[in-house]
Amino acid sequence: MERMPLGVARLDRMIGGGAPAGSVVLLAGESGAGAREFAYTSAVMNGLAEQGADRFDLHYGDLENGATLPGGIHYISFTDERTAVASEMSFVMETDLVETGMDAVEFVELAEEYFQLTPVPTEWYAERTADITQLGSQTEREDVLEAFAGYLSEHATGDLVIVDSVTDLIAAADDRLGWSDLTVLLKGLARASHRWGGVILLLVNSELLEPTQLGRLKEATDGTLLFEWESGGSERARTMVVEQFRGVLSRLEDENIVRFETEIGDAGFDISNVRKIR
Repeated sequence: MERMPLGVARLDRMIGGGAPAGSVVLLAGESGAGAREFAYTSAVMNGLAEQGADRFDLHYGDLENGATLPGGIHYISFTDERTAVASEMSFVMETDLVETGMDAVEFVELAEEYFQLTPVPTEWYAERTADITQLGSQTEREDVLEAFAGYLSEHATGDLVIVDSVTDLIAAADDRLGWSDLTVLLKGLARASHRWGGVILLLVNSELLEPTQLGRLKEATDGTLLFEWESGGSERARTMVVEQFRGVLSRLEDENIVRFETEIGDAGFDISNVRKIR
């Protein structure tokens, strides 16, 4: 089975080189527990493989046999600008790694579609305020789910796509789109992704979800990486649990591994210790 690297070297080696091509993976986590850092690392490291091979070799190493780099890398944001995301990435990783890696990333802003039917002033999210001749056409724009789906249909084949974040879509679904619209879209996305042959990472803040909502998101995707804080004595540690990952979980279970201790370093998200559960 062809694999696409997730950009976290130690994890990729354990699962045969990366996520199976065609996978939709949910990155669900508590605030600061590592889900967002994982997404940043995935984007930057895969970009670094294209733009800075020497730096990629230094921080990641060799690809596993059967692993293939994505044809392109896309970072979709519903609320943030590229500069804001890149700035936050630089708090997680070395700035020069971010700058080099992000040169290979196509950053997609869907803020206009996301905010167009809200009370948010147009000048806060658009390049310029619409004039009087444009106001009538605003209601004819695609809604955010249509714009999101349309972009994926055109660009996801054979590529890595990071979606930041499903939490924003959930907020939109609560306000005007309907929760069922979102979950059906994600189920359709998983079906289409198997044909596209890329990997799609969906970032979500699990603290804002009811257990049944998180369960429905898990059911709509091929795998879930759950990022949690674990208390031990006077310290808290970040952990990552691999859940229901098609083509991956059985491999980890053969090694009696399902939980990883993690850390955030200069090169981004990493695994610091492997927890074997017997």
